[in-house]
Amino acid sequence: MNFIQKTVAKMLGHLGSNTAPSVHHFLFHSSALNREMAYDVYLPLGYDPAKKRDYPFVLFNDGQDLPRMHFAGIFEGLSADKKTTPFIAIGIRANDQRIREYGTARQADYKGRGDLAPKYSRFILEELLPHLREQFRLSSEAKDTAFAGFSLGGLSALDMVWAHPEVFGAVGVFSGSLWWRSHEVLPHDPDADRIMHDIVQKATKFDKNQRFWFQCGTLDEEDDRNNNGIIDSIDDTIDLIRALREKGIPGKNIRYLEMEGGRHEPGTWGEAMPDFLGWVLTKK
Repeated sequence: MNFIQKTVAKMLGHLGSNTAPSVHHFLFHSSALNREMAYDVYLPLGYDPAKKRDYPFVLFNDGQDLPRMHFAGIFEGLSADKKTTPFIAIGIRANDQRIREYGTARQADYKGRGDLAPKYSRFILEELLPHLREQFRLSSEAKDTAFAGFSLGGLSALDMVWAHPEVFGAVGVFSGSLWWRSHEVLPHDPDADRIMHDIVQKATKFDKNQRFWFQCGTLDEEDDRNNNGIIDSIDDTIDLIRALREKGIPGKNIRYLEMEGGRHEPGTWGEAMPDFLGWVLTKK
């Protein structure tokens, strides 16, 4: 047991059966990324590490923004809501390498951004998830494992979920950077070369049981590269949903939330958060 594991064990040992939701902060060294990674763990009402109960959980990219969304209050409300399955949330904090670590693992964008996305994927799959499952009572079932993110973090989460259905059962994409492209915008075909759309369209292996939640705000941006009167973030999201449906993903497994007046900022994402968590965690 290393120093971090001992620290986690000592902290959790003092929890017993907690009477209120709680948040705890940790550091974890990533060999894949060669740096210390900070993450926050939100534990639900009644969490007891001694009990043989495994919880569904949600990973969040850009976990440093969760406090700006008043996530602890949202989490507390859902923890007390008997309509929602008790769950654990993990916020992975990004740093100044965010523009390099987030993106799509298949390739960087045309400006070279996202070049560390393959290493970030290895960090999540080979380092963080095994570490978290050692320290917390997390379900090992893909259907109980969701990944979500905001803006570029949403693209990163979607890319990983789509590529690894054996690990993840659901994704939450808040104002996703689905414009991520392999070539600069071409005037004669402005919607060409979007990397995530291409990944989905060319996929030969995927899981139709995965669930996809998307959110956009009508004020996410002002750009309208194809001049159709619809901002790009909404266009890109609707086109991606269309690609998923063409692959045979059933409509019941896709939810799209368009927020009138919603902006590209944590305030809007916090307003959308209960919808996402309620949809992905509602008791069956």
